Amino acid sequence: MSDTLTRSDRSPDPERAVTTAPNPAFSVAFMDTSIDPTQDFYAYAAGGWLRSNPVPADKTSWGAFGELRERTFHQLREMLERAREDTANDGAGPHRQVGDFFASAMDTTRREAVGFGPLTDRAQSIDRIASSRDLVRTIASFHATGLPGMFHAFSDADLKESTRYVLYLYQGGLSLPNREYYLTDEFAAIRDAYRTHVARMFALWGSSSAQAESSARTVLALETDLAKASRTPTELRDREKNYARWEIEKLETSWAELHLREYLAGIGAGDVPFVVVGQDGFFSALAEMVARRPLEEWKTYLRWQLLHAAAPYLHDRVESEDFAFFHQRLLGQAAPEPLWKRAAVMIDGHIGEALGQLYVERHFPPSARARMLELVENLRAVFRDRLTKLDWMTDATRREAILKFDRFVAHIGHPEKFRDYSSVRIAPDDLWGNVRRAAEFEVHRRFSRLGGPVDRSEWLMTPPTVNAYFEPTQNQIFFPAGILQPPFFDPRLDDAVNYGGIGAVIGHEITHGYDDQGRKSDAEGNLRDWWSPEDAKEFAARAEEVVRLYEVGEPLPGLHVNGQLTLGENIADFGGVSIAFEALERQLARHPEGRRPIDGLTPEQRFFISWAQVWRTNYTEAELRRRLVIDPHAPGRYRAVLPVQNHPAFRSTFVRDPKGSSDRALVRIW
Repeated sequence: MSDTLTRSDRSPDPERAVTTAPNPAFSVAFMDTSIDPTQDFYAYAAGGWLRSNPVPADKTSWGAFGELRERTFHQLREMLERAREDTANDGAGPHRQVGDFFASAMDTTRREAVGFGPLTDRAQSIDRIASSRDLVRTIASFHATGLPGMFHAFSDADLKESTRYVLYLYQGGLSLPNREYYLTDEFAAIRDAYRTHVARMFALWGSSSAQAESSARTVLALETDLAKASRTPTELRDREKNYARWEIEKLETSWAELHLREYLAGIGAGDVPFVVVGQDGFFSALAEMVARRPLEEWKTYLRWQLLHAAAPYLHDRVESEDFAFFHQRLLGQAAPEPLWKRAAVMIDGHIGEALGQLYVERHFPPSARARMLELVENLRAVFRDRLTKLDWMTDATRREAILKFDRFVAHIGHPEKFRDYSSVRIAPDDLWGNVRRAAEFEVHRRFSRLGGPVDRSEWLMTPPTVNAYFEPTQNQIFFPAGILQPPFFDPRLDDAVNYGGIGAVIGHEITHGYDDQGRKSDAEGNLRDWWSPEDAKEFAARAEEVVRLYEVGEPLPGLHVNGQLTLGENIADFGGVSIAFEALERQLARHPEGRRPIDGLTPEQRFFISWAQVWRTNYTEAELRRRLVIDPHAPGRYRAVLPVQNHPAFRSTFVRDPKGSSDRALVRIW
């Protein structure tokens, strides 16, 4: 019996999906007060929740982020269904486009009827490849419409001249999560399952059994060679190591087999005077592979890249087989999310600011932005004071650090001006066409700005996103409306809970400007060494303490947290908790009426518990294993506990027998 599941086997009818969402807000009911907080703070702060909330069948992890994401999905569902049904709203405005995109995603009857038809033209173009020049032209046509293959090309601010956009060429071309999945014994069983999956997909597309097996072996072998040439996730964090300007003539002479001048013309970047190459060793290996490997192998590889990219948008048997490997086998997800949620993800990923415009109008009041701005200013004041008083930093470096901080900007909720998608044709009966046209619009928008000035108002996350980020080339932080809800931000609750939630997240993003990579950008956002040698040495020594502290963590037997890979996020967590705690103490000094126990807990206790509850998370083993290899964030337990235990006020806040206790900081950077 096949282990591939049909849609009816995998999930309930999407229109009958559960219509209620969990309440992710801070709660003392999530705690386990039988636990000594100085012995196991994670279990003390969130043990009740962790025991009562196993990973749902349609998830690979489950925690506060997942609960808030679920709540946001239900907010989006109401909007999406209203937009789909509002046929009177004509034109190409966001309401109509969102509604038609949703209709196309929900129309499974249409998807079954067209079968593989949407791929025919692209598959025929692959068949016509007759030379390495044709191969590169086809790759260019893939990239120009948002399809993957071989390597990545993207436009972004120049790391060393941050006022203009440049073109980056980066390693890529893999279908599994990263190089480790191709090269280590730990993932040998995954590789075998992947080869079987690729063969099944080719068989579904019409290949004979023998052809499908041969194609699968070719894909795995070719991707394995790409993986061997790729840098590790830890190596990719080093922004200096992954930045090299190459003149076009040098590209041509060094990697003639890649025909990169023609490639650049094919993606609409033929006039650029130079590109930034992230990993020159990868492209040297790729050029050698193009020269050595037969064209038929590359054509097989491109057919797979097309089929894999299209699978979530095709008919049931293909979508089900894709889920069976890339979600069920690879991540341990037992069942898919309902179709309406997958549709919301599609829309957010392709015309996200149209969806975001509707979301903000309905779910993000101006009062939320005002309260957030107050919190940001309170955190900003603490961090600036830290810079002025830091005892290990010399005056020359301090002046540069303060100059950078004084130019830092925070963006709250959503863009001031939403992106205009009116030129993108969205049809209610053409899902794959909608995806491709929206992707082509976005690729063209990005490549057409090469050489031009950087838009400092642009957001890289959509308003419903439950996340936040720091942009080093702009020296700015961004907080989408989606994260400005409980448990991160709850205007009904006390300051201690909010400072432990969104306050520490604000501090986290601020600190990213001064983590092991963010500190390398100056006040203008340029990659420049503005540190004195002695200060850089002192920072590195303190950062190494953070690395060692986290590498003790062993989430799975024999697998430890990668302290180097997670270093930037860990430094940001330490800074976020420390800065937010001091900001709370200042707030309580201004408003002493807030210094009262709630639920039998002091404000300081509620602050630390709030932070820990934000990171409460259960994982499938496969997902946790994947994250340990690829994710620059430590697992939830370590994020919840180590920044708290490292804080000098932790023991006096929670110790049950104060005799003999002493407050101390294990590591202090910011």
